[in-house]
Amino acid sequence: MSLVELIAQADERGLTAGGLACLDRCVPLLGGDDETLRPLWGNLAETSDAADWGELLQQARGKLESGDGGEGEGQEGGEGEGDAVVLLARRMLAAAPADRSAAGMRLWADACSVASLQIHRHLDPTEDASPVDDRREGRTEGMSPLVAAELRRQITVLELLAAHGTGGLRRALEVSTQGRRVLRAVVSRRARGRR
Repeated sequence: MSLVELIAQADERGLTAGGLACLDRCVPLLGGDDETLRPLWGNLAETSDAADWGELLQQARGKLESGDGGEGEGQEGGEGEGDAVVLLARRMLAAAPADRSAAGMRLWADACSVASLQIHRHLDPTEDASPVDDRREGRTEGMSPLVAAELRRQITVLELLAAHGTGGLRRALEVSTQGRRVLRAVVSRRARGRR
């Protein structure tokens, strides 16, 4: 099943996890660390109150916008391409709905999916000329390695939530954490190369 089909079929929790996972993997661009979005992940648990999502989101935005989210690698981006990926990550954060409704989360998850793939394509030294929408629809021939790995992570998160509900959250978080570390390493390597 393609990523587009998985997003179309996902429920509210799956959509929220999908969008959150994309944002979480890109947190290094915003100066955040592994714990910055952890309270939002916690809000997806069965025992949590979905009504708390908006307040937790505001707290996360406050940390990331004040530069108090952790490591700050995202602030190293130079001009042009570096600015473009940071802007895409900021838009993901800004667009997050304050209400965990399925309709709002479907739009956000879809936008986050596109933005995260675009970020990974910008950062991948291997050329990938195909539109990210083609990749999301299942046309994966000639994909660059960084984009291919990000596409796999997005699909895995949605499949985990579809198959296991809240039981898939821990594994989804692990997948996202792994992707965040990959992106952090890429950003650090590029920053060193510009010095």
